[in-house]
Amino acid sequence: MLNIVLHEPEMPANTGNIGRTCVAAGARLHLIEPLGFKLNEKMLKRAGLDYWDKLDVIVYDDYADFQKKNPGAKIYMATTKAQKTYCDVSYEDDCYIMFGKESAGIPEEILVDNEETCIRIPMIGDIRSLNLSNSVAIVLYEALRQHNFETMNLEGHLHRLHWKSE
Repeated sequence: MLNIVLHEPEMPANTGNIGRTCVAAGARLHLIEPLGFKLNEKMLKRAGLDYWDKLDVIVYDDYADFQKKNPGAKIYMATTKAQKTYCDVSYEDDCYIMFGKESAGIPEEILVDNEETCIRIPMIGDIRSLNLSNSVAIVLYEALRQHNFETMNLEGHLHRLHWKSE
């Protein structure tokens, strides 16, 4: 199982969207407090639609609590400050992919301690960053692709309608 970690997320709509993506991808969501919203907030539930109750989510008091409860975890840090892109690494089955809060990203002191596992999404020009929920989807689905989308539905089915021509 892949793990998505949000370090102090601020916007309930982003976290709701990410929760929905985690349900669709079979990933666990880890939330590191403080959060910029309450978990029962309407915007969070609206963005997550009716998937929030299916979400495997764990909440931590702070980063130290997260580290204590996940000793030895392989954690990739998504940051615009990384030298490697998200496609340059091989994601382990049970790895963690961490994203920072919308306004500031992952704190510099955490990044410095984990520089070898920092990854970035390439962007053109002076763009500061992508939307958090988009960033999570991009990196999570690359990790899933590397594992051949195991246990996921790979085929869709069209419903053939009989159209009446006049």
